[in-house]
Amino acid sequence: MTAAAPRVLQVITGLGTGGAEQQLRLLLRHLPYACDVVTLTNPGPVADGLRADGVEVTDLGMCGNRDLAALPRLVRLIRDGGYGLVHTHLYRACVYGRIAARLAGVRAVVATEHSLGDREIEGRPLTRGTRALYRGTERLGAATVAVSDTVAARLADWGVPPERTHTVPNGIDARQFRFDPAARSAVRSGLGVAPDAYLLGGVGRLVPGKGFDALIRTAAAVPAVTVVIAGEGPEGPALKRLAAELGVADRVRFLGDCAPGPTADTGGPAGRGSCGPVTDHTVGTGSAGPGGSAPADPGAAVAAGPPGAARVGGSGGCDRAAVAAVPVWAGATGPGGTAAQETPVAGAAEAGAAAGAGAPARPGAPAGPGAAARSGPSAGPRLRITVPEVLSAVDAFVSASREEAFGLAVVEALAAGLPVLYRTCPAVQDLSPELVPGAVRFGPDDASLTAAVRELAARRPPRSRTAPGGVAHYDIRRTAGLVAEVYERVLAGDRPHPSNPRGRTLPRQKTQPDPTERVHR
Repeated sequence: MTAAAPRVLQVITGLGTGGAEQQLRLLLRHLPYACDVVTLTNPGPVADGLRADGVEVTDLGMCGNRDLAALPRLVRLIRDGGYGLVHTHLYRACVYGRIAARLAGVRAVVATEHSLGDREIEGRPLTRGTRALYRGTERLGAATVAVSDTVAARLADWGVPPERTHTVPNGIDARQFRFDPAARSAVRSGLGVAPDAYLLGGVGRLVPGKGFDALIRTAAAVPAVTVVIAGEGPEGPALKRLAAELGVADRVRFLGDCAPGPTADTGGPAGRGSCGPVTDHTVGTGSAGPGGSAPADPGAAVAAGPPGAARVGGSGGCDRAAVAAVPVWAGATGPGGTAAQETPVAGAAEAGAAAGAGAPARPGAPAGPGAAARSGPSAGPRLRITVPEVLSAVDAFVSASREEAFGLAVVEALAAGLPVLYRTCPAVQDLSPELVPGAVRFGPDDASLTAAVRELAARRPPRSRTAPGGVAHYDIRRTAGLVAEVYERVLAGDRPHPSNPRGRTLPRQKTQPDPTERVHR
């Protein structure tokens, strides 16, 4: 990047607690470009985190996919900001962002496709209209970033020219996920899980395609295991009912949304112990896809945001001030499978005191609303826990997703040194097997998952954990470097070299193949 490098505007559908949103925040910490962010809707917890990082975040106040009044507002914002490149994320932002950038006179437009499946996009069914609109607006951009070879192949099947597609994988900061014995003890104590209990973990949005029902059925089939599920979503109530019906409500713990780690902190220095408390989250991830809409009241005025929050209002603004807050609870149902009697638990920071087990509190955990007692059933301290702490607490990780574009949660689990069982995960499948020896793929039916869990649980978990070599392939610094190279090529008007017909983005200095990549023939 030269001294005269242009400013970049990142446009994303929402900034709730989804994977794409968190990935954007982590990317901006390492990308060598000055970036601002526009969220079309739902400026949730990630917006607060970006502002804490010093990034200017503007809420466009869009109401649903068909709020066309948002388009001229976005055009003005791009034009007035003098941006030289626009980078869009998630379906709605890609459609509106490409059109707005072209109308504003910006031709350097990059789009990242985070969540494209064979039958779904961002958890919603693909339709003929969805595909047609995507292809039509894709032509207005200069390049598309696919987060895996699997997504690149899907885009090619859609008719996106391969020379316009660059494969740049998602990235993580593996240091955040190092095994922490103190966190393991504290989380287990706070959840009331015995130190020697075999604990399976799952992390993700609670939607049907993620397959958390299979994890609950496995708990019913293997009495020796306990399950913890971190995440929120519309399928949450149904999953809790399933746990009650199968008689495993006492062995399936629902943690709600957990902060991914220091990158989700809304303030303070980066570092494992500096994570903020998990407090109220607004409903939804903000990744509204085709046919989706913001949790809003159309036509109302844009709600006032936190100090310093920029908003672009107008007739299309939405009132989000009254959006419900989702408490973070553990436990699904009361005795006998009756209506949910959710029991709040203390998390890693307060586990010892709340559970009476004497486990040490996590250093640096701040007091505040997250530690205060709440009203309602069995009022008590809020859960205060991060995804790295969850991964330290469990003995194995399960991803039962039926369709994935990448599989970020699996990569994080591997970085924590965990054995991983997965149904489909391009992030693992794109690597040579010897680089991820702890990752085992199971079949499409629940019986194969049950058999794999039985085999894992029969082994004694290792005392120490080490991340496999393949995790280095997904270092966020490498990802940021590859994204920067895409920017450079787009700004220069370059096309991929003929020896790289699929548009796979590779470092210019590299003369030897990346040893962490699977060789494709």
